[in-house]
Amino acid sequence: MKRRMGRWAIAAGVTVTVILPLAVPAAAIVVNPGTRQGSLTQAGPLAEHGFPAWYRDSNGLRLEACTTLEDPLCSTLPDEVPNPDAPVSYPENFPGEFFYQLAGAEMTLSNGVDFGIGMDLEGAWAAEEVRDGDQMVFGRVRIRFDANEGDRFRITHPYGIDDLTATDRGVNMTEDIGTTPGAFGAAIASRIGPFLKWDPAVAPAAPAGYTGDPGVDHRVVGSPYATNFVRVEQLNPATGAVIAQLGFTDLFSVQGRYATNAGVDIDQATYTVGADGNGVVEVYASSEPGQSIEVSANATLGFRTTKLRGGNGRYYGRFPVTGPVPPGATIEVVNSGDRPIARKSRKVVDVIRVSEARYDSDAGTLTVVASSSDADSTPPALSVTGFGPINGPFTGVSAPPAAITVTSTGGGSTTVPLTGTGQVFLPDIPVASAVATAGAVAGQRVTLDGSGSTGAIDSYAWSQVGGPNVPLADATLAKASFTPTAPGTYSFRLAVSGPGGAGLPATVTVVIAGTAPARADAGADQTVVRGRAVTLDGSASTGAETYSWRQVSGPAVNNLVGATSAKPTFSYPAQAMPAVPGPNTGFVYNNDPVVMELTVTNPAGTGTARVTVRPQAEALGGLTVRYRTGNNEWRISGTSNLLAGQRVTAVLGSTLTGRVIGSPVTVDAAGAFSIRVTGPNPAGVNTISFVTSTGAQVLGTPVNVTN
Repeated sequence: MKRRMGRWAIAAGVTVTVILPLAVPAAAIVVNPGTRQGSLTQAGPLAEHGFPAWYRDSNGLRLEACTTLEDPLCSTLPDEVPNPDAPVSYPENFPGEFFYQLAGAEMTLSNGVDFGIGMDLEGAWAAEEVRDGDQMVFGRVRIRFDANEGDRFRITHPYGIDDLTATDRGVNMTEDIGTTPGAFGAAIASRIGPFLKWDPAVAPAAPAGYTGDPGVDHRVVGSPYATNFVRVEQLNPATGAVIAQLGFTDLFSVQGRYATNAGVDIDQATYTVGADGNGVVEVYASSEPGQSIEVSANATLGFRTTKLRGGNGRYYGRFPVTGPVPPGATIEVVNSGDRPIARKSRKVVDVIRVSEARYDSDAGTLTVVASSSDADSTPPALSVTGFGPINGPFTGVSAPPAAITVTSTGGGSTTVPLTGTGQVFLPDIPVASAVATAGAVAGQRVTLDGSGSTGAIDSYAWSQVGGPNVPLADATLAKASFTPTAPGTYSFRLAVSGPGGAGLPATVTVVIAGTAPARADAGADQTVVRGRAVTLDGSASTGAETYSWRQVSGPAVNNLVGATSAKPTFSYPAQAMPAVPGPNTGFVYNNDPVVMELTVTNPAGTGTARVTVRPQAEALGGLTVRYRTGNNEWRISGTSNLLAGQRVTAVLGSTLTGRVIGSPVTVDAAGAFSIRVTGPNPAGVNTISFVTSTGAQVLGTPVNVTN
C-alpha cells in the first residue's frame, strides 16, 4: 500500500472533533465551495464484528470493510492486528482500525515542503481496544505539512476547501465526524462521500471489484464539487488574497473494495401461541433486494431451515411452533448468498396488545388493559414500566407520562400513548393584594395599588368600606386613587376574579393626617470617589406630593437624572485636568463637596432639606522628581492611596497654572504612576505640582536636577 496512515487517538462520544496527538492543530475554517452533489447515504447491516457490512454512496456504490491481511488491494495494516501471522478473527485477532475508503494524495510543494492529505471512512474502537459496544465509524479529513507560524493557506480538495493558519507546529489538521460508538449513521454527515474511484476514462482501468490499486497513483472521480484534485495556495493572512500557488496534483492513492455481501438484519422476531399450545414464529428481516434470506432449522421450536419471502429489501417469514416457547428461545436468520454467510440471531418475544390505556384525572387512576400473544395455559405476566404488574387500575397517579410501556415476562414490550378523561383544568382562584401610599395628608392624592395580586385576573373592583366618603378614580383597574378632603381613617376593599373564580377580597386602611406642609428629608451625607455614581435618597420625606432637586454648591453637576423623583442619580464630577501643553493661567482647582437641595410640596406647603456629598480624600506619596539636563529627560513617580484608575498630571512650578510635563498618566491597579518624558526644559524652575482627576493636589514638590 503506497499511503500508510498512522493511527491517532479518538475521543469517544464527540461527533465533530479536531484531534491533536502530536501537535497543536492549525486553526481551520471549512469553506463551502458551492452546491454539494452527492454524499454517503446508507450504512449496511451489522456484520459479525459489530460494524456495518458496507456503506453506500449516492452513486449506488457500496464499499465493504477492509479487515483482512490476505487482499493486497483491500488490506488492514499488519501492526493493527494483534497477531499478523494468524487469520483475522473477531474478537481475538481483529484490527484496531480499518477502512472502507482509504484515499489521499502526497506531493512536494514549490517551497520544498512535503504535503499530505487523507480522506478516509474509518472503523475504529472508542477506547482503542477491541471491545464489543465500542465500535464506531467516522469520516476523516486530515491535512499535514510544515509551515511558519501565522502563515495562511487555502487547500482545495475533492471534499471541499479548508482555510488553515499554521501554528508553531505547522499545519496539522484532523477533522473526525461520527466518533460516537454505535452511531454508525453519523459518518454519513461527514465530508466523505461519494466514494473516490479511478477515473474510468484514464488508463489503466481499476482492478475488477475495487475502486483502484492503492499502490498506484491515478486520477479519480467522485468529488461532490467536481474538484477531483488538490491545490495548495498561500494567502495574505489579513486579507485572504492569494499570494502564490504552492502545489497542485490530480493523482490519488485510493483503496476500496466493492461490497459483494449484502448482510442481513433481523428487525423483529415474535411468537404467538394459542390456548391449544400450537403457534407460530414471525420473522421480519431486511437486506439488499434479491437476496436469499433463510431462517435456520431450530429443533427447540420445531421447524426446519426455510426461506423468507420478499426481495425488495424487506423479508418476512411465518414458521410453525409446536408446544410452549421456552424462555429465552432464539432464532437465527442467514443470508445464504453471502460468502462468508452472514448470520444474525435474535431472541423471540411475545407480542403485546394494549386494548386500553386511559388516565382519569378526576380519580387519579391509570387503567391499562393488555394481552400477550402467548395464550398458553400459563401466560406471561404483564407490567407497566414505572407502575408495576397489571392487576387493575393504578391509583394515586397525580401526573401520568405521555405514553406507557407494557412489558412481558415473555420478552415482548410495546409503547402506546395515553388518552385522558375528567374535568378540564382551569386556573387557580386569584389572590387579591392591596396596598396604599403611606403618610398622606388631607388634600393629597392617594394611590391604591392592587398590582401585587396573583393568578389569572380578568377584573378588579375597588370599593370603600370605611371612613369619610370619597369618590374613587379608576375603581376597575389594578391601581385606583382618591383625594381625601379631611383627616381620618379610610378603608377600601379590592375584589379580583378570573377564569378560576372570584378570590377572597383584600382590605387596605389608609390613615390621613390633618393638613400640614410636606417635610423634606434629603438623606444622609455621603462620601464618594470623584467620577463614581451617586444616588440621592429623599424617600424619608413625609407628606411629599412632588419632589425637586437642585445643586447648591460644589463642582458643577451636569448629569442629574430624575430631578423630580425621590431618588435621582448623578456622577460626581471629576477634577478637570490642566490643558496640555499649557501654560494654564486660568486653571481652577475645585475639590469642594457637592451640596444638593431637595424641595418637597403638598397642598399644605413646602419643605426643604440639603445633603452634602464629599469627595473621597486622596493623598499622593512616595513622590520622586528627577530632571536630567544631559538628555532633557523627566523621570517622575509616586503612589496614591486611592485605587480608582484616576489620571495624574504634573505641572512645572508651585501652582497648577504652568506648563504640563508630558501628558496625564493613569494610576495602575497597585496605586502607582510613572511619568518618563523628554522636555519641557524647567528653565530654572525647581519645583513641580501634581493634580489628579479624583481631587488630590500636591504643590511645590522639589526637582532633583542631574546631568
